[in-house]
Amino acid sequence: MTILIEQPELGLRVEEKKIISSENNGEMNDLVLDGGFVVPKEISKNDGTVAQEITGSNEAFIAPEINSFGQSFRDYNAESERQKSVEEFYRLNHINQTHDFVKRMREEYSKLNRVEMSIWECCELLNDVVDDSDPDLDEPQIEHLLQTAEAIRKDYPNEDWLHLTALIHDLGKVLLLPSFGELPQWAVVGEHYVLPIDM
Repeated sequence: MTILIEQPELGLRVEEKKIISSENNGEMNDLVLDGGFVVPKEISKNDGTVAQEITGSNEAFIAPEINSFGQSFRDYNAESERQKSVEEFYRLNHINQTHDFVKRMREEYSKLNRVEMSIWECCELLNDVVDDSDPDLDEPQIEHLLQTAEAIRKDYPNEDWLHLTALIHDLGKVLLLPSFGELPQWAVVGEHYVLPIDM
């Protein structure tokens, strides 16, 4: 299965930098892109100019500030209202996921009496869902599904079952919608934990 989506034109340009490597006897090299490699440090030369030098391999890995789409990465240490709401979500999630709750949900949803629809129709319903456990709200759910499936397809081109799994991995979030029971967020999204249950 192949899913094609339009790729955004981001207009990003990478500046070419000239660096001096101590390993190449001071020869100039081209640094094409910082993709998480050791970033050259600036050194002052005797003639007053500034050059960059790549140090040995014992330097720490330095992650880039932005991804290949020009978006900045999440700052896990930043205090924000969104971060507080995610923490509150997980607090409720841990309190309310009990053995009895799981048994009730298993009984209710094993009836399979809600609705029948195609996978794509179900994917489209997810655009009405906001996941309270996700600190990154900038991306619609359907876009997340398509990007995940496409990334898996690129990495594992011969594994059709895995492409489909990546596409449908979040379809359970429809349980948040009124026509599917309107379960609370803590019952559907986020990380869930193994609970012993009678079979």
